[in-house]
Amino acid sequence: MNNEDALVVFSGGQDSTTCLFWAKKYFRRVFAITFIYGQKHVNEVEIAKAIAAKADVDIYVVDVSLIGKLGANSLTDASIVMDREKPADTFPNTFVPGRNLFFLSIAAIYAREKGIRHLVTGVSQTDYSGYPDCRDAFVKSLNVTLDLAMDAQFAIHTPLMWIDKSQTWELADKLGVLDLVRHETLTCYNGIPGDGCGHCPACKLRREGLEKYLKIKTERETK
Repeated sequence: MNNEDALVVFSGGQDSTTCLFWAKKYFRRVFAITFIYGQKHVNEVEIAKAIAAKADVDIYVVDVSLIGKLGANSLTDASIVMDREKPADTFPNTFVPGRNLFFLSIAAIYAREKGIRHLVTGVSQTDYSGYPDCRDAFVKSLNVTLDLAMDAQFAIHTPLMWIDKSQTWELADKLGVLDLVRHETLTCYNGIPGDGCGHCPACKLRREGLEKYLKIKTERETK
């Protein structure tokens, strides 16, 4: 275990919850920061608070609703019909421009004030849905920028960067929180906890990953 503290960018969804418990395993103390950004599924904030309480992690909620007003996307604008599949020639309309840039920058400011240099985020280039701010190159670039901007030495950890959704479920299982992640998190873009609505992009990715992992787990146990 690292004898330093970590701050997790935490939404209460599958990925960030897995990262929260990953951080609890590897760092001395863990804190969480979550954001209100005008998302239609804003009940994820209350779910994040509940999971943080269960994990005995202090959580700080920041209202950055301005982000949702700057660009057109289906997560913050109820008039836009959500893409169910990724378009071939552009980003899906669930992409909120600058979201991870804002989140990690604000997290770094908060972390600096608390004397924390380790930041944890659940972005993944393997299952990134075409979002450019989930790529490894973006995270590494931002890490350098934050260091320069605040004359600090941050370390941004991305435990899920190179694993797919089935492997993310496997990690949650190894951390002993598979049931919690499955039943108590909110990944659904329509705001339905647990297995969700079943048809939005986030639910499809989550379900396919779970089915794949459970099949692999069963095969292992029967050998």
